[in-house]
Amino acid sequence: MNSPGPRYGWAVSEPTLPLVTRLWFSVVCLLRVLLEGAFAARVWAVRRAPPALPAASPSGADVGPLQLLALLQREGRLVDFLEQDITGFGDAEVGAAARVVHEGCRRALAAHATLEPVRDEQEDSRVEVPVGFDPSQVKLTGNVAGQPPYRGVLRHRGWRIRELRLPEPIRGHDFHVVAPAEVEL
Repeated sequence: MNSPGPRYGWAVSEPTLPLVTRLWFSVVCLLRVLLEGAFAARVWAVRRAPPALPAASPSGADVGPLQLLALLQREGRLVDFLEQDITGFGDAEVGAAARVVHEGCRRALAAHATLEPVRDEQEDSRVEVPVGFDPSQVKLTGNVAGQPPYRGVLRHRGWRIRELRLPEPIRGHDFHVVAPAEVEL
């Protein structure tokens, strides 16, 4: 899976960025290199040797969930939407905002995760939950009594992540910052 980069000799373990993202990123970097001497110096240093990757986040926990939340914020403004008090807005305004958030978050999820249903049956079909079932995969609701096997109606198929492709962590990045503050000058 890891192969040396063709020019710089370090291991590449993440898929490449899409062309449109690379074009946008190159313009942003070009402008910052031209206008910010300190940024240009950091880029110059990185081209010689890539930053070392941290073993874990500052707290020692896995950074994956924080990275995913940051991606959902960046693409769909999910955190902004959830933190907004929407009680004063009309249904049409909330619906319009939800459509934008949904589109961005769905795009981010599709780019970084491959999902599959936990159960293959169609929703609202009759199913059996066997003895020894995994409670992390099946949530029993309604009138739960007795011992398995249980018979009931599948209300939600569930989701599991088959593959998760998160960006490579960069040394020194604070993963607890889901979205940086933005200051327009």
